[in-house]
Amino acid sequence: MKPIYDLIIRGGTVVLPWGLERADIGVALGRIITLAPGADAEAGEVFDATGLHVLPGLIDAHTHLRDNPEVETIPSGTRAAVLGGLAAVFDMPNGNPSITTAERLAVKKDYAATRSWCDLGLYVGASRDNIPDLAALELEDSVCAVKVFAGSSTGDLLIESDELLEQVMRSGRRRVAYHSEDEYRLRERKDLFHEGMPYANHMEWRDVEAAFLGTRRLMALARKTGRPAHILHVSTAEELDYLADYRDIATVEVLLNHLTQWAPDAYDRLGPYAVMNPPIRDKRHMEAAWAAVRDGMVDVVGSDHAPHAKANKEKPWPATAAGLTGVQTIVPLMLDHVSAGRLSLMRLADLMCAGPARVYGILGKGRIARGYDADFTIVDMKKTRTIEQDWIASPCGWSPFVGTKVQGWPVATIIRGRTVMREDEVLGEPQGQFVSFTG
Repeated sequence: MKPIYDLIIRGGTVVLPWGLERADIGVALGRIITLAPGADAEAGEVFDATGLHVLPGLIDAHTHLRDNPEVETIPSGTRAAVLGGLAAVFDMPNGNPSITTAERLAVKKDYAATRSWCDLGLYVGASRDNIPDLAALELEDSVCAVKVFAGSSTGDLLIESDELLEQVMRSGRRRVAYHSEDEYRLRERKDLFHEGMPYANHMEWRDVEAAFLGTRRLMALARKTGRPAHILHVSTAEELDYLADYRDIATVEVLLNHLTQWAPDAYDRLGPYAVMNPPIRDKRHMEAAWAAVRDGMVDVVGSDHAPHAKANKEKPWPATAAGLTGVQTIVPLMLDHVSAGRLSLMRLADLMCAGPARVYGILGKGRIARGYDADFTIVDMKKTRTIEQDWIASPCGWSPFVGTKVQGWPVATIIRGRTVMREDEVLGEPQGQFVSFTG
């Protein structure tokens, strides 16, 4: 009797944990059944991947999906994600309201359950009021991590003092994700800058020392408490060099922006559409980020997708809203870096799939192997294309990468064996599920 599968992917070059191989993949009931289904095997769907590369379903572990219909929502942001080749995204907690209680988490999950195009992980936010509850909150279904804003936040999501940060670290056991800028230094320096100054002053106010000091303080507390830390959007050469001595306790995220954009070029070309936190810095820091990718210091690359309305982005600095879109463009831009020889497809899969799985304790995702979720990002490395505004799905209506020409493009997104995007067309209805994590 011939074996029958729900899906067979044939003829592609597959990015496996042990290397690139020409292989066929057999899928049933949303999982990978075999990497050798046989020439006589039959399936409800056969995907011809001849000439294409098949990666494990890529993950953007750092997004802000806003829940603002004029800017971004979970439906629009996850649709953008699958158009861009992503199989899963993790959403930050600083919405309105912020996700700091089990009740608010439940409301968000109820809303997202039938509206997400891709699989979804959720952060919960640490606040001054919920520190005793964090140990329980981090174990809720679908929660990827506790997020701590040690700088650059408003309201009760700002945890700036060593005393409160230590209390957070002693409440729970899973890895904590940090926005690491020193809030005290930011406050002290704020009066040095005034309205109407050039946008490039953003990197002068939020300078190298603000980031480096924040990371030094967090590492001292992490070592003191034994609590593992994940430092988000590391943006300076100094931090990357320093963190090499803390690999027993710390993992590292670098953003696509800090691998792709640099000052003063970005500020000269884009003005307010280059303003983000931590800021885009000069080429010395971008080169350090690439060196860290090459030597294994970087665990995860994310987008920090953080859209804003155009009116808020275009305000004079420092009133301009900080944050850039990126969930739909991160995969094409990273593929372009592969084409340029800056990293391999194997390393890309590590940074955007296996790396997030290691850092966050994802269950059933992170590699192409028997028994894992049948998540695939299928790409054409020969395809050259320019990112255009009419391709961008986010309702905010802008991207800092419009007009950028790239080589390498996602041609299909498959999630749990179901093709949800093919050749720029989103298929079917939203059927994303919540990602599962180790306790």
